[in-house]
Amino acid sequence: MIRVKKLAVIVGTRPEAIKLAPVIRAASEREGCVPVVIATAQHRALLDQALGWFQLAVDHDLGLMEPNQPVHVVLPRALPPLVTLLEAERPDWVIVQGDTTTTFCGALAGFYQALPVAHVEAGLRTGDLYRPFPEEANRRLTDALARHCFAPTERARANLLQEGISAEQITVTGNTGIDALFMVLDAAEPSGGDCNRIDPDTRILLVTAHRRESFGPPLEAICRALRRLVQDHPDVTIVFPVHPNPSVQGLVYPRLEGLPRIQLTEALSYPDLVRLMRRATLILTDSGGIQEEAPSLGKPVLVLRDVTERPEGVEAGVAILVGTDEDRIVAEASRLLADRQAYDAMARMINPYGDGKAAGRILDVLLASG
Repeated sequence: MIRVKKLAVIVGTRPEAIKLAPVIRAASEREGCVPVVIATAQHRALLDQALGWFQLAVDHDLGLMEPNQPVHVVLPRALPPLVTLLEAERPDWVIVQGDTTTTFCGALAGFYQALPVAHVEAGLRTGDLYRPFPEEANRRLTDALARHCFAPTERARANLLQEGISAEQITVTGNTGIDALFMVLDAAEPSGGDCNRIDPDTRILLVTAHRRESFGPPLEAICRALRRLVQDHPDVTIVFPVHPNPSVQGLVYPRLEGLPRIQLTEALSYPDLVRLMRRATLILTDSGGIQEEAPSLGKPVLVLRDVTERPEGVEAGVAILVGTDEDRIVAEASRLLADRQAYDAMARMINPYGDGKAAGRILDVLLASG
């Protein structure tokens, strides 16, 4: 008789839901395995959006999000109920993903209950605790608490080994975000949102920017760069799904709303975002997930950050770090828009982040454990 293993999967934000959806689906289809999904709702609307599309049922919802919540309030509000839930459920594994405060809280709650913690997307590092903030600290602390670290790349594995985590605790799986991307690409064509209203002959620059370290002057510089790009390139339309964070909306809308060939939209559903990435000529982003997904779609990426925990794309030549310097953003984007050879050199469908089979590898390790 097969012993059933219970896996407590903790999610709080849309990226966590997207990247853990393949793991939850694989667990629900695997004999001898029962996933228990716990949502902190650190982000409410965007989390629900992703959970809905992937048809993920939540077993426990903490409903923690409050409007304009500062970063430090999530941990004291999430930790006690997570500890209580894990005490009641007594899962065989506590699974967390990435680098949010929910991720760290879930790992800490599992540790307090002496339960083994599995960290999906372990080992990513910039080397600077404040870039990104607070994500760099969250992922380092989570890796220190994890019984098993699922590293997406060999570079991530090397980071973990350098920090003293034993090789037996590390498995290189690829990134589950690529599994999720393939799930969307295999599904029916999504609507695409406002993308459908864009002239099919125009070139689209997809822009996303939401990092806390970009708030204020850096985001202002990004906005100035976008204004210059549409002025310099009459055949270009910028589509900017604006993150719901008030610090982003309060800066972006006054500077860009109503300008010709700049479309500001609400945050898109994940399938619509994937469709827009496929339609785009060039992507400018500070998102970690988009840095991983775009190479599978053959889309060059300009990374709106000074450092990245995903250097593999830069090394493979499919991404360029441009930071938030206005002139640098304009120069690099304009070069790729004008120089077909330079563009084609980056627009290669290669992906150093995974092959779409990470979730199965993760389940193999968890179910084979004692």
